[in-house]
Amino acid sequence: MTEQHFNLTTDPWIKVIRRDTSQETKVSLIELFAHAQDYRQLAGEMKSQDLAILRLLLAILTTVYSRFDAEGEAYSWLQFDDDTFQAIDVNPDDDTEESEMAGDLLATWTQVYQTGHFSDIVTRYLQRYADRFDFFGDHPFYQVTTQDYDALVPANKQVAKGKGRVAVKQLNRRISESANTPAVFAPKTGALKNQLPIDELVRWLITYQNFTGVTDKTKVVTTEKFSNPAGWLYRLGPVYAQGQTVFETLMLNLVLVGDKLDVTAVQRPVWEFTTVQEYVADRKKQAKPTNLSELYTAWSRILHIEWVDQQPNIFSAGIPMFAPEDTLIEPMTTWRWDKKEKQFRPAVKGLRSLGISMWRNFGQYVKVNDEKTERQPGVVDWLQKLKHQEETVIPDEQPLTLASVALISDGNATSQSPAAEVADDLQMQADVLFDPEIEDHWPVRIEDAVEVTQNVGTDFYHFAADIAQIRDIDSRDFAGKWSAQFYANLDAPFKDWLAQLTGHDNREVKINDWKLQLQGLLRQAVQAVLETSSPRDITGIKDSKDRPFNIFTAQSRLSYNVHIHLNLTKKA
Repeated sequence: MTEQHFNLTTDPWIKVIRRDTSQETKVSLIELFAHAQDYRQLAGEMKSQDLAILRLLLAILTTVYSRFDAEGEAYSWLQFDDDTFQAIDVNPDDDTEESEMAGDLLATWTQVYQTGHFSDIVTRYLQRYADRFDFFGDHPFYQVTTQDYDALVPANKQVAKGKGRVAVKQLNRRISESANTPAVFAPKTGALKNQLPIDELVRWLITYQNFTGVTDKTKVVTTEKFSNPAGWLYRLGPVYAQGQTVFETLMLNLVLVGDKLDVTAVQRPVWEFTTVQEYVADRKKQAKPTNLSELYTAWSRILHIEWVDQQPNIFSAGIPMFAPEDTLIEPMTTWRWDKKEKQFRPAVKGLRSLGISMWRNFGQYVKVNDEKTERQPGVVDWLQKLKHQEETVIPDEQPLTLASVALISDGNATSQSPAAEVADDLQMQADVLFDPEIEDHWPVRIEDAVEVTQNVGTDFYHFAADIAQIRDIDSRDFAGKWSAQFYANLDAPFKDWLAQLTGHDNREVKINDWKLQLQGLLRQAVQAVLETSSPRDITGIKDSKDRPFNIFTAQSRLSYNVHIHLNLTKKA
């Protein structure tokens, strides 16, 4: 067989959109970091794939800039190995305070951001670790060798036994087809489902490690039993900052300092572990990572690829995963408070929340109150820190976009196969998102506006349910469909209203503007329901108290409830 070569540092595999031509192109890791400012966005097969690759890129940057400043010089408070480019220890000098270290990291971030491009040290790091990014080398990227795989799994699951295989079509999360259940509406048919060019296979391999289901049964040998875990990103409610370019997106998400981050922790991405055996031994402890690079590159499986006629034959075995509860080092997730267990859990989206837009859960993304049971995503804390630096790097009027990408499972505990992908975003000016006002704090007022909108949405749902009752049809189904359409029609107007807010606006006037717009959108929704009316709607029925109940009484009830919830003030 002809020897294959593919190195992620020099061979093109990352899909991006160029800013100058708006055309899609593929670039290598070195090329991406050298020209990140020239690319608008990542452009892989799925948004969730782009998120998985974004985190890999961030792992590289976090590793580099936690060791080197913008000029490529190692920080003075590091004990550093020049040969391996690795930090052996942090803060060897007892005179160096953690606040000074955090200051150095922020200074590095600021200098790189203001320069507008990444420094050469990123390329030098990738060149030093090029052998760990070789897809077919002695340390195959995101894979293990036959020897390592056989040493870690039970004897009856070793490669020669041919068990524990995962088809390419299962790695491809647009298909996610197991050997037992065909994916009927897949974008490929038949044998083509298992054929991929190398660059796409690389992208799906990274994605699979992050969004693994639990259909495969092979596991590494451990002293204590464990269940095969889902991929780490699959267990989160993902959120990240989205910039105007790939450079800006990477920088806004490059969290170097945070209240839950230990600046003395040595960054350790998976490829810097000396051996796979060492990495798996560390994972068997199920200890939560103390550094972001390790978290961003956490494997859910050890994967081994046997190449037969240049086609991949993939073996997979699960490894223990640390628990997501209270893993507050993770910056890219929303959180919810578990009252019973007294801990934070990632606010994972499910099929029932499929149609709920980000703005309807505004308080999950931006902390509204100082309650201990409320927590905003770490990346939002980071943006807030950048906004409030003495040296202005994010001006008040800069639009900041929070984006969410969720790959939602089928809810089946024995498979967790992908059922849907949801992508959404919110855009606000920096001085609105991080309003310094106390009494008239914009996030509090926005949350109030969301609550009013939700109340009006509930009023409309009940109105639609009343009409269904009058027509003697399934009220839940009828009202559910009209409610979903109502919120879909609110989506763009509310986002536009949010994006146009500024820190200098009169809060009452702006909120009243939205209420008036909401009132108009409600009238349109009611009119759409009435257009399907029949004589029965007018004749009506008798309610539980033997009173007339028809379309007019239903409208009257709606108007009364909406009047209370909107509490409109007259425009000056």
